[in-house]
Amino acid sequence: MATTSDIRNGMCLDYNNDIWSVVEFQHVKPGKGAAFVRTKLKSLTKGKVVDNTFPAGHTINEVRVERRHFQYLYKDDMGFNFMNMENYEQIVLSESLVESPQFLQEGMQVEVLFHAENETPLNLEMPTSIVVEVTYTEPGVRGDTATNTLKPATIDTGAEVRVPLFINTGEKIKIDTRNGDYLGRA
Repeated sequence: MATTSDIRNGMCLDYNNDIWSVVEFQHVKPGKGAAFVRTKLKSLTKGKVVDNTFPAGHTINEVRVERRHFQYLYKDDMGFNFMNMENYEQIVLSESLVESPQFLQEGMQVEVLFHAENETPLNLEMPTSIVVEVTYTEPGVRGDTATNTLKPATIDTGAEVRVPLFINTGEKIKIDTRNGDYLGRA
């Protein structure tokens, strides 16, 4: 058992019959009234994010999770297949555990969070940015860099992202896997 003074970013806790990860927190001591801890929690099973406030000194149930390195192999009708990088065992994860499946590339290194007591996978964490190749986009025109106008582009994983007008087919770009934003040329 832990208390609210033990809360930190990335901590996993059991709350309302679900496993939550602390995205951010803030200890608040108002001038009048009791202190409290304002948190933003992300569900590891459903993926939703909620704001929650705990009174100071409140006991919370901390959940022990383990991060293991896996390599993405392929997708079939069972789900997404990954290989453990340490013992070469393979696991299959359902699409609900993968946040951005459209950005998965064969051979990509990912981290899978496991519940330490019952060895069930909870969540898959992808790298924050990846380098991809643009397979199709409308041709860019020289001098189209003055505005922040974006156009659709298809990347080698099959996903569609928005890129600046000067990007052409065949170029390698860097994108953010959390929201699909264009970060720059690679």
